[in-house]
Amino acid sequence: MVVKPEWLRVKAPQWERVGSVKDILRDLGLNTVCEEASCPNIGECFNNGTATFLIMGPACTRACPYCDIDFEKKPQPLDSAEPERLAEAVRRMQLNHVVVTSVNRDDLPDGGATQFDRCIHAIRAASPGTTIEVLIPDLCGNWDALATILKAAPEVLNHNIETISRLYRHVRPQGSYARSLELLQRTRDLAPWVYTKTGVMVGLSETDEEIKQVMRDLRAVDCDILTIGQYLQPSQKHLGVVDFVRPEQFDAWRAYGESLGFLQVVASPLTRSSYHAEQVRSLMERHPRERGNQLEAVKRQESEVSY
Repeated sequence: MVVKPEWLRVKAPQWERVGSVKDILRDLGLNTVCEEASCPNIGECFNNGTATFLIMGPACTRACPYCDIDFEKKPQPLDSAEPERLAEAVRRMQLNHVVVTSVNRDDLPDGGATQFDRCIHAIRAASPGTTIEVLIPDLCGNWDALATILKAAPEVLNHNIETISRLYRHVRPQGSYARSLELLQRTRDLAPWVYTKTGVMVGLSETDEEIKQVMRDLRAVDCDILTIGQYLQPSQKHLGVVDFVRPEQFDAWRAYGESLGFLQVVASPLTRSSYHAEQVRSLMERHPRERGNQLEAVKRQESEVSY
């Protein structure tokens, strides 16, 4: 049995507040990635009244060997009422910032982009002051689907690259390192006002130079925000942890990322893609971007950008 080092210990949450959030989720029939993916920060985030909502789930069409989301269940048809229930949860929780993610839905022609669009619009209507971050899959490289999501004008588009190029076939066999980079590049080209974000997990044999290369690749596509956290094995059937990275190494990667020009680098053993995501609001105040008429801009650039 692998013993976690002291720096990976998580403080016990105040379960009264956690229970309140769970009650809202159960009442509205919603899923969170916090629960489905066994996130170690669930107590802290629920205690703070935040959650990363998981739409179109919880059954995933991919079987990534590091992820605890169920891929054995059969994906269900989209729920037309889900966007409104999600918006109601955001309203009840009085969220300033919300993160909406999904399982991979490779069974859908647009990978679920239309459902993301509906959710964004529903949240805007119910909570106009809430900033919206979407954490999306790679959509199998369907760039029309990406444009559908961007037309709804989320403030942040997050897509996790997850690991280094060398490990992609081992860690993300149905994904593509190049495709994930291209998604972030196309987002920048189509919607320059959107803050782009991605995440990397470590502890699967990466070298310091390989992590730095990922960071350079991400800056080459003008990615704004990067999260780096320790991979933890959800169960014995998942990929094993090769090494536990010490906190000082995360500090070094943060400093290197900032030197490359990332607007924000969040790096620590317990960092996850949506951990303290609400801090992006202060980042947006420090680095404001003019959004203008988002829909018309996307339509115009769709016709101009070709690859």
